[in-house]
Amino acid sequence: MKLRILPEGDAALLVQLEQEIRPDINARLAALVKLIRQQQIEGIVDLIPTYCALLVQYNPLVVSYDTLYQRISSIARMDIRTDEWHRTIWEIPVCYGGDFGPDLPAIAKHAGLSEQEVVRIHSGRDYLIYMLGFLPGFTYLGGLDERIHTPRLGTPRKRIPAGSVGIGGSQTGIYPMDSPGGWQLMGMTPVKTYDPERQNPILVEAGDYIRFVPISEEEFREIRAAVEAGAYRVTTRKGEK
Repeated sequence: MKLRILPEGDAALLVQLEQEIRPDINARLAALVKLIRQQQIEGIVDLIPTYCALLVQYNPLVVSYDTLYQRISSIARMDIRTDEWHRTIWEIPVCYGGDFGPDLPAIAKHAGLSEQEVVRIHSGRDYLIYMLGFLPGFTYLGGLDERIHTPRLGTPRKRIPAGSVGIGGSQTGIYPMDSPGGWQLMGMTPVKTYDPERQNPILVEAGDYIRFVPISEEEFREIRAAVEAGAYRVTTRKGEK
């Protein structure tokens, strides 16, 4: 495994794997994050994974760069078997089209498909969460079917509601909070993927997977009410790497 460890300022180091966006590289990165967390190294403040690199933030008053370099280097050079890690798949309910997904007709027209076919394709696979960023809990998902790749809007919206599910080019994802954005909106989930009131505000982690599950408007309202009452739990299942 190609590996570089570089200083990033006076309170972080960067672990770089092969500089490619690939599921196998990202899987090794996710496994590395789990191993480092298991070690409970004193002084580490945060671990921030990206597509193929990991930023390790630390408190230099607690642990020195040299000491942390040696610890991280030792862990990173271990024989990490990604097939030993079970992946978590989050089943996220989505109401497609209508007021929830105003751009679904445009996505279907661009693809030369019916709206029902677009929904079937979009909800027909598990999406790898390569990384989180842009907004708290915003998921950068890999694996969108090429048939429904859709250009971003020419003019971004000033406000996209939290929970909106959209497509931007070759990516799909969920807006975790109200924000501006230029992705084509195809649906909405009643689930809060980011909630600052939760013990763990961000629902998912990099390295997990998401499967979108179509629901009706009635089901959307029922789930949203359960979410607001704190009585809804997102279904998860385990799969092999």
